[in-house]
Amino acid sequence: MAGAPPVIIWEREVESLLHYKELIPRLEEALGKFSSRDSAEVIQPVRSTVPLQKHNGFLGLMPTYMENDGVLSTKLVCFYNRGAGSTLPSVSATVLLLDPESGHMKAVMDGEVITSMRTAGASAISAKLLMRPGAEVLAILGTGQQALSHYNAFTEMLSFKEVRVWNHRREGAEKFCRSVGGPVTVCGSVEEAVRGADVIVTVTRSTEPVLCGRWVKPGAHVAAVGACRPDWRELDDSLMKEAVVYADSREGAMAESGDVILSGVSVSSPVILTGVCVSLASYVRKNITAFVLFAG
Repeated sequence: MAGAPPVIIWEREVESLLHYKELIPRLEEALGKFSSRDSAEVIQPVRSTVPLQKHNGFLGLMPTYMENDGVLSTKLVCFYNRGAGSTLPSVSATVLLLDPESGHMKAVMDGEVITSMRTAGASAISAKLLMRPGAEVLAILGTGQQALSHYNAFTEMLSFKEVRVWNHRREGAEKFCRSVGGPVTVCGSVEEAVRGADVIVTVTRSTEPVLCGRWVKPGAHVAAVGACRPDWRELDDSLMKEAVVYADSREGAMAESGDVILSGVSVSSPVILTGVCVSLASYVRKNITAFVLFAG
């Protein structure tokens, strides 16, 4: 017998219901459960994808099951590498919540806000755990929706004296500055934006490296988000090979992150560690003099 019709939660309702102060603690708990590799806590296989070659994009299918918590859900998300001036979204997502016992669909949720806030939240958690104490300068490369969500998450969770932004189109960076609630410096080059920065967020969806290791100061924390396909790059080889690299999913990073794959960093390399490891955070902050990178 069919269950009750699913609840439909549209974008505006998601925006009104989802806030970082409630999301971040739950996300941090979920990341910890995922890192435990206990199948009763979280089963989340590597995202499967369907190429949308005609439209320069792909569809990602992202199921997860949390047995102990009684949660069964999946996200369907389309990513596109849009050309300059496109008015179409670069990401479109839907989240489905199901009853794990019956399989009935309980809710259908607009997934774009959930996607942007979850991604930014994971990056902010990585910075909270792994960045050096006294971090003052945040640099954001890119000015799309992920840049905005990262700005909101990082400035709400953490304290910075200066925020810098760069985009390949200056008008995009200026528009970004007008859209946020605090002061932001527009930089004319990537090097200008990241020189001396304590925390760097890359959300460019670039297919070629935009961030060079020689510009990044020792001990800086980099949250690399934009290169989510095996042939996309944001970071050059020197940064990748000198960094201590963390990922929320080791398997996912090795299958999907172009920065990891194309730099030649292998699965067996000791610099690839799984999960945001709270037990290692204090050691990393005190002892790592190279870059700390979170491939989200």
